[in-house]
Amino acid sequence: MTDPDAPSRKEHTYREVQHWLVGNIPGTEISKGETLTEYIGSGPPLDTGLHRYVFLVYKQPSKLIFNEPYVTNKSPGNRTHFSIHKFAQKYNLGLPVAGNFYQAQYDDYVPLRYKQPTTT
Repeated sequence: MTDPDAPSRKEHTYREVQHWLVGNIPGTEISKGETLTEYIGSGPPLDTGLHRYVFLVYKQPSKLIFNEPYVTNKSPGNRTHFSIHKFAQKYNLGLPVAGNFYQAQYDDYVPLRYKQPTTT
């Protein structure tokens, strides 16, 4: 899951921001996959308009050994300037086999989300 609209659609200097990245998923059991980037929900900054949150699914040719930094949901480090396209090329994933997206914008819940404790 990525946000290609950070910090906004007009100025996307942080493109893309990773929100969730899981590989080596056996079948449909996402919880048994290898989490590379722990999930964080959407939380667009104030006055940045609509953000797209994109989910893409790739079929792996085989189990992969990733050399990506592990990113927890407690730290924003290593989330910005991500490219799902470059990631897919690096690991020979080909084109996505499925995808979906939603749009979100700042509302009164965003500051509350940032105050909530995260879990691992």
